[in-house]
Amino acid sequence: METVTPRRAAPLSLLRLLEPEILADPYPLYHELRRQAPVYFDPYLHAFVVTGYDDVATVLHSYSASTADSPDKVTALGLGHLAPIAAVMVKQMLFLDPPAHQRTRRLASVAFTPKRVDLLRDHIAEITDSMFQQIRVRGEMDVMEDLANPLPAIVNAEMLGVPASDHRQLKVWSQHFGEMLGNFQNNPGRVDQVLRSLEEMTVYFRAAIQRQRGESGAGLVHALATAEVDGDRLSEDEVVANLILIMVGGQETTSNLIGNGLLTLLRHPEQADRLRADRSLIPAAIEELLRYESPSQHTARLAPDDVELGGVPIRRQQAVIAVMGAANRDPARFPEPDRLDLERSDNRHLAFGWAAHFCFGASLARVEAQVVFEALLGLDDLRLQPGPLVWRPNLGLRGLSALNVAFAT
Repeated sequence: METVTPRRAAPLSLLRLLEPEILADPYPLYHELRRQAPVYFDPYLHAFVVTGYDDVATVLHSYSASTADSPDKVTALGLGHLAPIAAVMVKQMLFLDPPAHQRTRRLASVAFTPKRVDLLRDHIAEITDSMFQQIRVRGEMDVMEDLANPLPAIVNAEMLGVPASDHRQLKVWSQHFGEMLGNFQNNPGRVDQVLRSLEEMTVYFRAAIQRQRGESGAGLVHALATAEVDGDRLSEDEVVANLILIMVGGQETTSNLIGNGLLTLLRHPEQADRLRADRSLIPAAIEELLRYESPSQHTARLAPDDVELGGVPIRRQQAVIAVMGAANRDPARFPEPDRLDLERSDNRHLAFGWAAHFCFGASLARVEAQVVFEALLGLDDLRLQPGPLVWRPNLGLRGLSALNVAFAT
């Protein structure tokens, strides 16, 4: 008689996002993690994973963001080939704690004031209208290739003060570096490409700094290189590192918001119809789309001291992964969290982070999304094309590789 070996249950680990079917729909996994252990030590990731809204907000508010290893440390670990990447990441505000974080953010935020972003709205609408003039006559498009990727890249280039014609190259660099920010582990097969992209970006932005030196109003490159508060200025290395971060953040979040958001609406046609009937709902709808399919799913922190979170003791400097995508589906914070509700009240999601590290480009992403969805809702009979959906293999920056749709011309 043949012996049947029982199948072992899949491990309850965030690392299961590496499985394509889990990456396509991570929310059942998040719910199970939160149900079984909202704060638990993941032995595969050697980190605590946090999935409840209140606990995630606590981690984002109070835990250390200094998770990037120094070049010396990665070299000591036998990963010296990653030292150039480490040298950049330790200077980026995403990985800095006070007071260094406030210093860098204060100098960088001069280009992202609400007033300045609001002045860009009409220009973003002009760019979008120009793109739609070419799109409408075709009756079909890949939303990512034709709209969600190039639009933020063009806007980003113009804000930086570099040629808008460089937007395709900027997008390639952005996606490559985004792999370092969004994945738990380095992909050995991609490290060489990331290193090449980093070298190319460094050369590109150093040349832009030199080109814009002495110019006025040239863009964010010039603003960062010349910004001064109380006599303090960023070094050129700090300027380059944070230009890379701003470029990646400004493109990946917005591209994913557009792609994820449109897919969500196409999967919920009754909600899309409500939005077409009342365009005043678009700002609130953007917030619900951000909550429902967060472009940024998780981020890492370090425990600042020996602490207790959710009844679980965590030692000082132990790694903690705050899963914003799970927090935004926490039923303790959002009633019926798996239901899309474009008029959801009290929608204080964590898609853009929280507290000191709240994304200062959030206002720009919101404006771009509002303009784009206004245009998309104007397409008649907008529908998904047949075929499988493929999600980019980036576990933290959630987005589609392609989104093929058709519409009436």
